[in-house]
Amino acid sequence: MPPAQTDSLLKWRSEFPILERKAGYLINNSLGAMPRKARQHLNDYADLWDTEGVVAWHSWLPMVTQTADLLGSIINAPPGTMSMHQNVSTLISVLISGLSFSGRRNKVVLTELNFPSVVYNWMAQRRNGARIEAVKSRDGGLNIETEDLLAAIDDETLVVSLDLVLFRSSGLVDVKPVIEKANRHGALVVLDCYQATGAVPIDVRALGVDFLVGGSVKWLCGGSGAAYLYARQELIPDFKPRMTGWFSDAHPFDFHFGDVEYAADAHRFMGGSPSVPALYAARAGYEIIREVGVAAIREKSLRQTSLVMALADEQGLKVNTPRAPHRRGNTVCVDFEGSEDACHRLIEQGFVVDWRPNGGIRISPHFYNSDSECRSIMEAIRELRRSRTLQMFPVESRAH
Repeated sequence: MPPAQTDSLLKWRSEFPILERKAGYLINNSLGAMPRKARQHLNDYADLWDTEGVVAWHSWLPMVTQTADLLGSIINAPPGTMSMHQNVSTLISVLISGLSFSGRRNKVVLTELNFPSVVYNWMAQRRNGARIEAVKSRDGGLNIETEDLLAAIDDETLVVSLDLVLFRSSGLVDVKPVIEKANRHGALVVLDCYQATGAVPIDVRALGVDFLVGGSVKWLCGGSGAAYLYARQELIPDFKPRMTGWFSDAHPFDFHFGDVEYAADAHRFMGGSPSVPALYAARAGYEIIREVGVAAIREKSLRQTSLVMALADEQGLKVNTPRAPHRRGNTVCVDFEGSEDACHRLIEQGFVVDWRPNGGIRISPHFYNSDSECRSIMEAIRELRRSRTLQMFPVESRAH
């Protein structure tokens, strides 16, 4: 595949210092590069805490809402429909706490390719009466077919839990028809966009999705501890989580005794005190992603992931990512004998990637990566394979 004639997005490279120190920072599916301004934002947090003490909350509290709405602008979420939290597992628990599995409508539809952290939460509800139906992958783990998801939804379905982009293969699930059928049958849809937000264009209003969750660690370049929840506006007034806290209350600083009086907007999902430093760190990434534009990010990614696939094919590597552009996210998973060992050696050479069982090496260029970085890592893989020194690791030797 010929290189792009011009790549205007490379002007953003200077905003990410780690790119100056690594041969190829291609781990954006796992941890996006830290924006230069994130350090300054964290210094601002520390300065405010240092100079104002408890009075700093007068600045911190509005910032929580402002950060949620900033992120909401990336996925076309109306103000007041986004809330921030520490991680997706907790957010799923908050949502589950507002559901009942005691009636006939107690089925949870998910897929065998969902991220485990979310699956564990739903599986735990079997002791409360939930019936779990896990939709299988037809192609050995690359993707989930829409018609299989549709067939699983019926009048006994309470929730459909989906990953928009699959973590192991970067398969992109066609969720729009699934959301439409779930809504027709009175079921809720919880869409996990951890591997998608900032990489794949998302419009929550056009999708009609009920709830959307994700975190800032990956394509949003926002670091850890800043997860988010979108709730469809029409659902908020009647959804009453039992997992709650003082920031879920309409008037948290009244400190009243008794039942929570739920906030009118998405604050009702917040629970306890927010992780303010994480939100300071996350804002720089959100601001850059919004300015660059997810559509432009996606266009470049499709070109670069096609390049990586073509280079993998030249070497005869197994590609564990769907080939069709409309069925894949922004990562290419390549596998071969000794790939786990190769991943460690690539990291030693300054290429930052990771490896997953049944997936292989995950290569994830972002908008600030160059075509030459994509070519360089594939050439490094070629040389490692030529060396005939790659080892196969037994399962029990892996770090846990």
